[in-house]
Amino acid sequence: MTFILAIDQGTTSTRAIVFDGAMAVTAQSQQEFPQHFPQSGWVEHDPVNLWDTTVATCRDAIESAGITASDISGIGITNQRETVIVWDKTTGDPVYNAIVWQDRRTADTCRTLRDAGHEPMITARTGLLLDPYFSASKLGWILDHVDGARDRAAKGELLFGTVDCFLIWKLTGGAVHATDATNAARTMLYDIHKGRWSQTICGLLDIPMEMLPEVKNCAADFGQTQAELFGSPVPIYGVAGDQQAATIGQACFEPGMLKSTYGTGCFALLNTGDTPVQSNNRLLTTIAYQLDGKPTYALEGSIFVAGAVVQWLRDGLKIISDAAQTQALAEQADPHQNVILVPAFVGLGAPYWNPDCRGATFGLTRGTGPAEMAKAALESVGYQTRDLLEAMSADWKATGVQPTLRVDGGMAANDWAMQFLSDIIAAPVDRPVNHETTALGVAWLAGMRAGLYPDQQGFAAAWARETQFSPHMGETLRGQKYDGWKRAVQATLSV
Repeated sequence: MTFILAIDQGTTSTRAIVFDGAMAVTAQSQQEFPQHFPQSGWVEHDPVNLWDTTVATCRDAIESAGITASDISGIGITNQRETVIVWDKTTGDPVYNAIVWQDRRTADTCRTLRDAGHEPMITARTGLLLDPYFSASKLGWILDHVDGARDRAAKGELLFGTVDCFLIWKLTGGAVHATDATNAARTMLYDIHKGRWSQTICGLLDIPMEMLPEVKNCAADFGQTQAELFGSPVPIYGVAGDQQAATIGQACFEPGMLKSTYGTGCFALLNTGDTPVQSNNRLLTTIAYQLDGKPTYALEGSIFVAGAVVQWLRDGLKIISDAAQTQALAEQADPHQNVILVPAFVGLGAPYWNPDCRGATFGLTRGTGPAEMAKAALESVGYQTRDLLEAMSADWKATGVQPTLRVDGGMAANDWAMQFLSDIIAAPVDRPVNHETTALGVAWLAGMRAGLYPDQQGFAAAWARETQFSPHMGETLRGQKYDGWKRAVQATLSV
């Protein structure tokens, strides 16, 4: 058994990747699934789609690799984190669609709880802000709006989980109801200091604790897959939320190391070691990973729209047919136009945390066309990243902060975007040789647990840089452009 199967269940697609004994990609399979938008600000997935695409991509990747399930030492699972699924304990049937992390329907609920003075307690225990982004209020909404759900939950008939938890339950045929510490830390129900579910918060939100999964280390025994799924049972050995998995895959194991992942959203994590740092700049305190019962903490900044802005150019404005076209368009843009796009399509994340504002564009002229819009879209990701890094720098002043940003995710492949990122943050940006950092992170967790892959130190030593982008923009221009961005954000927030 010399292979590891990584499941990467994301916001818009599910992927399965087979890694060999040297942690190289042997085969992979990917399937997109529908997004559902029942109302403005609502985002849902059908859990059946999540499960079906998981099984299909796993089978396809195993077949493409020319191996059988008996050749696989273990499975690692990474997932969209805050997304909520509630299902029947007996049948496994979901009682409602998965409510996605982007969904803002519980903004009023969160506002009511804030006004009642509960946010300081919740932040102190969970490291999170009282925001619809996190799982707790979404879970409350399902219990309140699905007929009989609260009664059934109180009787122990319903289970709650993030997507990893649902997949583990399904893969093991209902034998294991568990998650890992990184996903638990994103629910707004988990005390990251005590390492357990918070009775106080569950009581406040009227959430029966019987619904909640067991919380394990990121590298642990999460049960075995049912034999009929892939031909023979395979142990599940590694689990981490997508951003934490990317942190692991980037080998950010030392305090001060920093990574940023550009998928649908953008997520920057700064390793703060064994110390949870309370943010004064509306960043999140979270668990980067937990091994052998010991959590390592991080500061996290979350941007809701990064790669999604490119999808909007393609699907909404229809000015591109493929994401890769944005680079050529940005290169063609009129340098004398200064179009600024604030992509607040579902509100603004860190450090603003305003769920109600919506996107805006500034600086339009008669000459503004697809090239200028593409450039503004890519620049918006750089500006938002700088917002995060400045907040992190203000919160964590310890020595040893690494000035270099390690990047991954789909948009990291865009050279123009990465060069602008380096220019606007005035720091080097490193893109690794292995672009599959999220999947690699959980593959390493599973492979290490199985005894196939090296320890932390050995894994960190194997990390390799493909490209470094260095800042070329002059300080004056950098300052002008970032000041323009900040004015645009303030104008957007004021509408």
